[in-house]
Amino acid sequence: MRGSLWQLGQSITRRLSQADKKAVARRYFASEADLKKTVLYDFHVAHGGKMVPFAGWSMPIQYKDSIMDSTVNCRENGGLFDVSHMCGLSLKGKDSVSFLEKLVIADVAGLAPGTGTLTVFTNEKGGAIDDSVITKVKDDHIYLVVNAGCRDKDLAHIEEHMKAFKAKGGDVSWHIHDERSLLALQGPLAAPVLQHLTKDDLSKLYFGEFRILDINGATCFLTRTGYTGEDGFEISVPSENALDLAKAILEKSEGKVRLTGLGARDSLRLEAGLCLYGNDMEQHISPVEAGLTWAIGKRRRAEGGFLGAEVILKQLAEGPSIRRVGFTSTGPPPRSHSEIQDEKGNNIGEITSGGFSPCLKKNIAMGYVKSGLHKAGTKAKILVRGKAYDGVVTKMPFVPTKYYKPS
Repeated sequence: MRGSLWQLGQSITRRLSQADKKAVARRYFASEADLKKTVLYDFHVAHGGKMVPFAGWSMPIQYKDSIMDSTVNCRENGGLFDVSHMCGLSLKGKDSVSFLEKLVIADVAGLAPGTGTLTVFTNEKGGAIDDSVITKVKDDHIYLVVNAGCRDKDLAHIEEHMKAFKAKGGDVSWHIHDERSLLALQGPLAAPVLQHLTKDDLSKLYFGEFRILDINGATCFLTRTGYTGEDGFEISVPSENALDLAKAILEKSEGKVRLTGLGARDSLRLEAGLCLYGNDMEQHISPVEAGLTWAIGKRRRAEGGFLGAEVILKQLAEGPSIRRVGFTSTGPPPRSHSEIQDEKGNNIGEITSGGFSPCLKKNIAMGYVKSGLHKAGTKAKILVRGKAYDGVVTKMPFVPTKYYKPS
C-alpha cells in the first residue's frame, strides 16, 4: 500500500461519519472475504476496530478513538499493536551467519548472541529489497522479521540464494514462523505492564536485545524494539496464546494501554523519522541514500561481500546523489509524491511520507532531495495540489526517541 496509512484512516473516518456508510463499506471492505485474518481479528472487531485491506490481510487501521488521540496515548501511556501480518523466520545451521551476510549490509558475525540490529536486504544494484530487524539468537540461529507487503518477494529471494549456497555445501536451513503471532507493545507503560506477566527481569533487557522467555504462560520471543520511537517490545507468541496475552496486557494496564491501529502506527513512525518500505525505501533506493549508512557494519564497509556492495561502497566514498531528509511545512500536510522545489521553483526532489503530527501539532514529512540541499535549515517549496507552500529541511527524528539503553 502506497501513501499514508494515516491519510487512509482519516478518509475512512470522514466517510463513515457520513450518511452512505454501506457504500463506503463496499468500497473499502469489498475484498474482505479474500483477505487473511490474524488470530485477533474477532477481538479487533469486538473492540471497534475499523478493518481495512493491507498487504493481503484485514487489519485494524483505528479503533473507537481517533488516530490523533491514539498516537498521543501511545507516547503518554502505551499502545498495543497486532502486527501478526509481518513474517517472522529463523535461519539455522553453522553457516547461517555467513549465508545471511551475502544478502544484508549488517555485520551479523559481529553481533553478540541475544542482540540484533536493523538491516537492509539489497539487490545487485545496491537498492533495498526490504528492511528487516535481525537478531543473532545464537551463532547458529538467526531470527528475523520482514515486512508483510514484501513477504513473497523476500522469501523467494532468500530461498533462491539458499539453494545455491547449500548446493556448494553450506549448512543453512529455515523455518517460517506461521505458527506464531506478533504483538508490539509500545510506550512508557510497556515495560511496567509486561513485567506483571513474566518472572524475568525486563530492566536487564536493553534496546535491540532478544530473549526467549515465559510471558503469561507461553514461550515467547521477546525483542526490545518497535516502530514508534518509544521504549517497547515486539512479542512473538504461539498463535494459540496470542488472544490471552493481548487481553492480559490490556487488563494489567488498567485501560491506559489501548489497542492501536495501523493509522497511528504510521504517524508514530513518521514522528520517529523511520522509513516505511514502499514509500521511503524502494528497490531503486540504496541504504546510503536512505540515511541508513549507520546500519552498514564497519567490517562490511571494508570487505563488502553483499549484493550491490560495489555501488554502495562507491556511494560511501563519493557521497550519494540524493538523500532522505525531514521537513516541516506550512499549509496542508504534504503527501507522498508531493514535489519539492528550491526557492527559485526548480525541482529538487519528492516527498515520500507526510502528515500532520498529532504530538507536535504541525506538518512533518520526509523525502529525497539532491545532495547539497539536504542540510538542516535549507528552505524549500513543497507543492500540495498544485500550490507551493513554505518548507524547511529539519533534522529527524521529529519527536525525540526514548529507547531503553544502558545509562
